[in-house]
Amino acid sequence: MGVLSGIRVLEFEAIGPGPFGTMLLADMGADVLRIDRPVAPADLGPKTAGKRIDITGRGRRSVTLDLKQPQAVAAALDLIERADVVIEGFRPGTMERLGLGPDAALRRNPRLVYGRMTGWGQTGPMAERAGHDLNYIALSGVLSGIGPKDAKPVPPLNLVGDYGGGGMLLALGVVSALLHVQRGGQGQVVDAAMTEGAAQLGSVIWGLLASGNWREERASNLLDGGTPWYDCYRTRDGHYMAIGPVESRFYAELLDKLGLAGADLPQQHDRSGWPRLREAFEIAFAGRTRDEWCAIFEGSDACVAPVLGFSEAPHHPQHRARGSFIEVDGVVQPAPAPRYLGTPSALPTRAPKRGEHGAAALRDWGFDAEAVERLGGLGLGCQAEA
Repeated sequence: MGVLSGIRVLEFEAIGPGPFGTMLLADMGADVLRIDRPVAPADLGPKTAGKRIDITGRGRRSVTLDLKQPQAVAAALDLIERADVVIEGFRPGTMERLGLGPDAALRRNPRLVYGRMTGWGQTGPMAERAGHDLNYIALSGVLSGIGPKDAKPVPPLNLVGDYGGGGMLLALGVVSALLHVQRGGQGQVVDAAMTEGAAQLGSVIWGLLASGNWREERASNLLDGGTPWYDCYRTRDGHYMAIGPVESRFYAELLDKLGLAGADLPQQHDRSGWPRLREAFEIAFAGRTRDEWCAIFEGSDACVAPVLGFSEAPHHPQHRARGSFIEVDGVVQPAPAPRYLGTPSALPTRAPKRGEHGAAALRDWGFDAEAVERLGGLGLGCQAEA
């Protein structure tokens, strides 16, 4: 099920944005087969306590292959030949050194879409340097605008580089290239760089900067918490409410609900009066609990919402009504998105163990018993039964 049903994706094990982008494709129905290392590397991914729950690895099947072994290249190329998409997230040049770069892959499969996920991009003086989300968004310019005034920038989790500017950009590139191929074009290489994706996410800010409507000073602008009417306020019980009534009619409704409609306050866009407005909002919100404010703003267009924790969000009535969160193998997680009313996505399956369901995947990809045995002789491993 899904709009990408029938599309075969071969993914090389990685962390962060590559798996997230592949998860999006799997959620849309693509048949994803991941090539895992035979043994989990000790230095791949963050060090966490307890069992690792891999939500971005959902919706796949797995085979194992030690790509450091020369004969493994032949097995990988056999899989590439039957794939529509390849996704890899190694440093530039790594796949070429293994004999699995785009040139080799496209010789075997001229209609292939070869997706490459890196931080800095495939070229440039920094291309081969190590880095992580925070480094990439720092170079993009975006990090400079996130954080409190007169203080250091604040990491916005790893959402801007890894996922928004990385995995989503990769998924868009892959789907666009697939459309190109299916319209009769040749295979494509997708060079997705997190620095460039993060910069694209900031396009509106460059527009505001060019028009003189953005100060390069944190917490001094419309969207960075600088305005008192686009910020978060602490409630009496220690929670927060987020407000964003940018339009004047919504702002007027905010004042009414806060009990400030008749108060002697500065005008909304009077920058010199913002400190007084902020103080008034702080005092008002501190007078009630978060739940009390939710009741007051229920059904309102004042652009107000409670700041929910990760564990709280799935239980909100809006999410429950839409089924925005699901449970897979006992783990609560976001449901596939976006939605397709004509071709709904199927419920995802949990991330596979190394080699899990690989035998069934090979059969589905058209390998007969003799071919599977030959691949096994080249080092490819999978469970005998799915």
